[in-house]
Amino acid sequence: MAVLIAGGAGYIGSTVASACLDAGVTPVILDSLVTGRREFTDGRIFHEGDISDGAVVDRVFAEHPDISAVVHCAGLIVVPESVADPIGYYEANVGKSLDFVRHLHRNGCDRLIFSSSASIYQVEDGSPVTEDSPLAPQSPYARTKAVCEEMFADIAAAGKMRVLSLRYFNPVGSDPLLRTGLQLKRPSHALGKLIQAHQEGTAFPVTGVDYPTRDGTGIRDYVHVWDLAAAHIAAVERFDSILTASQPSDVINLGTGAGTTVRELCTAFNNVVSTPVATIDTDPRPGDVAGGYTTSDRAQRLLEWTPKLSLEEGIQSALDWMTVRDKVLEG
Repeated sequence: MAVLIAGGAGYIGSTVASACLDAGVTPVILDSLVTGRREFTDGRIFHEGDISDGAVVDRVFAEHPDISAVVHCAGLIVVPESVADPIGYYEANVGKSLDFVRHLHRNGCDRLIFSSSASIYQVEDGSPVTEDSPLAPQSPYARTKAVCEEMFADIAAAGKMRVLSLRYFNPVGSDPLLRTGLQLKRPSHALGKLIQAHQEGTAFPVTGVDYPTRDGTGIRDYVHVWDLAAAHIAAVERFDSILTASQPSDVINLGTGAGTTVRELCTAFNNVVSTPVATIDTDPRPGDVAGGYTTSDRAQRLLEWTPKLSLEEGIQSALDWMTVRDKVLEG
């Protein structure tokens, strides 16, 4: 069995490809390399091209008729960049996704697993969310994910395709065998900033200490990227039992089911490293909210999936990747 992974040279997609290989599934990677890395395709079936290019997609299916499902990880994901260039983000994430689905339908593929995002939720007060919680995407990037979900649901309702949208919370870590990881040398998320502070011997700023959470700091749901990859394997294996003609689309949250505050993240980080990172309390950044986390009942029920790896394991995995990143990636 083969699975087409659009965006399979990126962080999530390449990790899903690694998990496929380990599970005996053949990953077929389609990536334009706009943000993906060619190095992540080494030793894997790779087609360079855009998901909107019908000729490329047709060639992929002609050469790999055993493709049984598609994992759609392709797209742009940088929030500030989306604010500065909404036209580019809607074109890349929505317009090209519509083209892609048209090409998939033409090639007789009706199983699509879409990489969505928890950023579409209204998560302001630190409370847990379910798949039925209110949506309130706060950036053009997040809105492209919400629009794609609605677009795919409409297409599915018309009988053209079945679509399972997986809403990721906050991925951390890397492939445990360090085949792939984050492309960026300096990730901008909290763990990336913690690693930078550790490397530079500086204090880590805790931005906001008066939120309505158990210790006053913001809360997120950090899930190991290898656990996320395992959820995709489960989604492929159980796709036909989850989605039917009477229910051709659904959404599933992928998180740990427990929130981690910024102070708890710092404690977990210092439990892993030999030299603790000091922290300093600062004011919240403009636009910051308390955040939130997910319950994971639906993932347990439909995918029979629960995260296996701890936050500390995710942190250690991220640190291990940083030691080999420059050897794996050229620049």
